[in-house]
Order: sequence, then C-alpha cells, then structure tokens
Amino acid sequence: MKRIFLLLLAIVLAACSAIPASEFDQNLAKWQDADISHYQFQLFIGCFCPFYEDMPLNIEVKDGKVFSIERADGTLVDSSDPSYQYFLEYATLDLLFAELGSEMVEAEEVIVTYDPQYGFPAKISIDRIKAAIDDELSLLVTNFEVLN
Repeated sequence: MKRIFLLLLAIVLAACSAIPASEFDQNLAKWQDADISHYQFQLFIGCFCPFYEDMPLNIEVKDGKVFSIERADGTLVDSSDPSYQYFLEYATLDLLFAELGSEMVEAEEVIVTYDPQYGFPAKISIDRIKAAIDDELSLLVTNFEVLN
C-alpha cells in the first residue's frame, strides 16, 4: 500500500511540474533574470484622459525606483503635477507587470505583446468591461535602453 501511495505521489508531482508556465510567467521570469537595475524607456498611455498631449513620457528608472519622468516636450513631471500619481502607477516595468497581472484577472479582455529580448510587456491593451465605453487603457513601451 505504501508503494502505491508513493507511486501516486510521484505521478502527481511529475504532472504538476509538467504544466507549462504561462506566457506571462515566462516573460516575467525573463525580465527578472535580466536583472536590469538602471534603464529608460518611453511610455505612451492611451485612455480617455486629459493628458494626451504629454505623451509619450520619457521615464528613467534606477534600482527599481523612478528617477525621472519627462513629458514629450522635455518638461519634468514632479510630485506637484496633478498627473504625477497616475503616471507613477505605470512608471517602471515591474509596475507594468503588476498592472498586467491584476488586469488579467479582472478585465474582460487583455491583449499583450512582450519584448522578445527582455520579456517586459511592450504593448498592453485592456478592456475592463466590453460593453462599456471609455474604460479602455493601452500602454505602449518603446525606446527601451539599458543604462549603466
């Protein structure tokens, strides 16, 4: 009886390890394995929002924290700016992964394209409620560059 139990346990454990990781998990692992601590990128936030003319944002991240955010015209966005907190929600690639993971559970439709080299989400399209208008969000990451 003990042998049968051990055999069944081995089969169950082998089956669990044979389940392939999701595309999200594979790309998150790729991003984490790259271990990039200093980088910059441009972020375009598309939504029914008043700051369309500020896009794309130029963002620099160092050691997981936002170092700077600039509007398309080169002006700095600081904590006194009314849009700062909203921009900050998407201002690191780790935050984009967090947003994507949350939206994949909650939204009715999420379409994502990952960067083939580093795995970060390069293009995200979110429709939280398919029948609703004005709830869509798109996030586009371009001009990613590793800094020293």
